[in-house]
Amino acid sequence: MPKYDYIIIGAGAAGLLLANALGKDEFFASKSILVLDKDDKTQNDRTWCFWERGDGAFDDLIHKTWDNIYVGGQQLQKSTPIAPYTYKMLRGIDFYNHFVPKVKAYPNITWVQEEVTGIQEHENEVLVATSSQKYIGQTVFSSIYNPSIPLKQNKYPVLQQHFVGWKIKTEQSVFNIDEATFMDFSVPQKGNTRFMYVLPFSCNEALVEYTLFSERLLEKSEYGEAIKTYITEHYGNIKYSIEETEFGSIPMTCYSFHKHNTDRVFHMGIAGGWAKPSTGYTFYNTSQQVPKLAEHLKANKPLTAFHQKSRFLFYDMLLLDILHENNHLGHEIFESMFKRRKASLILKFLENETNLWEELKIVTAPKPMPFIRALLKRIF
Repeated sequence: MPKYDYIIIGAGAAGLLLANALGKDEFFASKSILVLDKDDKTQNDRTWCFWERGDGAFDDLIHKTWDNIYVGGQQLQKSTPIAPYTYKMLRGIDFYNHFVPKVKAYPNITWVQEEVTGIQEHENEVLVATSSQKYIGQTVFSSIYNPSIPLKQNKYPVLQQHFVGWKIKTEQSVFNIDEATFMDFSVPQKGNTRFMYVLPFSCNEALVEYTLFSERLLEKSEYGEAIKTYITEHYGNIKYSIEETEFGSIPMTCYSFHKHNTDRVFHMGIAGGWAKPSTGYTFYNTSQQVPKLAEHLKANKPLTAFHQKSRFLFYDMLLLDILHENNHLGHEIFESMFKRRKASLILKFLENETNLWEELKIVTAPKPMPFIRALLKRIF
């Protein structure tokens, strides 16, 4: 069986960024690295969005940026600048086209397109099985997410941020290219937290996405019907074609995924709990975690020690407790935050960069009783 120092399972954001970080660093030049992924990474299978101050590491790959966002709902219709932040959109295909050739070109990295079927950890090595081969690794970094794991406990609720997005092209000019619809809660909530998300690329091209925070997914047809209705109600009976579609489901939970890490098998990306529990945003945090992980490896520290808690996890936990008990309150909470506080402050808070005074401003924007009840329930 082929043997490697490091095996990276999954060539998504976490896997490719880690492979690139190790490949370009002379410290790891003597290490043999295997990257395994079942796909050839030639499809635009996902879209990553994030906000950032000024110039960033991925600016050359960015498909579109916006300096203004719109937040709407039953009690709010607000267009607002987000300075000093810029909202940035990165297409999966542009990310792959940049990083896959780079990773494959490193002399110490082997790329194999195979689906992983099993991981077995032994005392001195890890056995990784695919549909046609077995490999031995000293250390394995896995992006494989098992959704059943957090469901085996009840200390932390588990919601899903699930969505279907259509990239559409219209015959008329209907979109405001200078503004992204960040959250529009004007759609029927039906007992959940539901909103539309619109990213315009041009006056007649946009990604229109129907998103929910809930425990269970919908039938596929329900997402499409909601998108059709929204387009008709907001842009009229326009003619459009669907150029691309995407579907995703991101776990929203404060469950401690890191406790499943060992010093030989490390989980990263969504599988490692790198998604922001209250929003589902994962890409930017992943881009921040990977360089830290590389430095952690260089310092020869145990992988089980690669974890930090913060007070922001507690804020996330309270919100998820509320949404788990009363999922319909989501639109009221987010609407009140954007109505009473600057969008830039909210984004700073969601980025885990605020100070305690700023956080007090944020948590006092919505009605306090749901948060007080959630806090008391956690304490007692």
